Amino acid sequence: MLTQVAEGVLVHQSGFMQSNAVVVQGGAGVLLIDAGVLEHELIRLADDVRELGQPVVAGFSTHPHWDHLLWHPRLGEAPRYGTARCADTARERLSAPGAMARVAGMIPPDIVDRVPMDLLGGLTGLPAGTEWLPWDGPRVRIVEHQAHAPGHAALLIEESGVLVAGDMLSDLLIPMLDLSGAADPIEDYLAALRTLEEAAGDAEVVVPGHGSVGGPGQARARIDQDRAYVQALRDPGGPGDPRVGPAATFGRDWLPGVHERQLQALARRDAD
Repeated sequence: MLTQVAEGVLVHQSGFMQSNAVVVQGGAGVLLIDAGVLEHELIRLADDVRELGQPVVAGFSTHPHWDHLLWHPRLGEAPRYGTARCADTARERLSAPGAMARVAGMIPPDIVDRVPMDLLGGLTGLPAGTEWLPWDGPRVRIVEHQAHAPGHAALLIEESGVLVAGDMLSDLLIPMLDLSGAADPIEDYLAALRTLEEAAGDAEVVVPGHGSVGGPGQARARIDQDRAYVQALRDPGGPGDPRVGPAATFGRDWLPGVHERQLQALARRDAD
């Protein structure tokens, strides 16, 4: 089911990790951001968009992780964009020998048979430095940064005051750093948060890749919370984050493990 979060902007939330697909209505059709995960949900999303009376005319993936690269034939053959670095990373990873088997191994076994991977990837990389998404609709600013994944980008739908944050600014998930390719993942993440802070301005709505849609004031509040978490990674004895503490309402079985792995990876970097 599509839920309107601002004028001309609707969200479909998946049962998988509360993943958010975002639909932006334009003049000739809709822009679909991070389409979704489970096949039956993608089919339902295609049907819901059809009921709006508009085709999908463009897609966008905020970053090159498998759950943000999926598509379904019923969504049509619109160009699917990503930043140049995002598209290059996805292409490189998916063209390597055994890539599909590796992706399947990343997917929880209880849903792997329900994830359609035939159209995984297939992104058109936008020229480096592209600031505005090329489509016939409201101005959508591309806010690229290096934090969670190579070529990660948020999208700011200026007219509606909506910040689509990709896998950042979640009320449920802690910041997950790019620990594989970044020279200084903590500083990269802090710099990305500064970039989002400048871009967000007076954004009335923030839509994370996973979690709840936030209303007025939530973009800045979540930036502050994520900044505190990342800064605390340098001082593990500092205050805890409620997203991984006893009060956590989501992922309490595995988020503490993610937190500990980040601490261990950062400690190994410091020791090298």
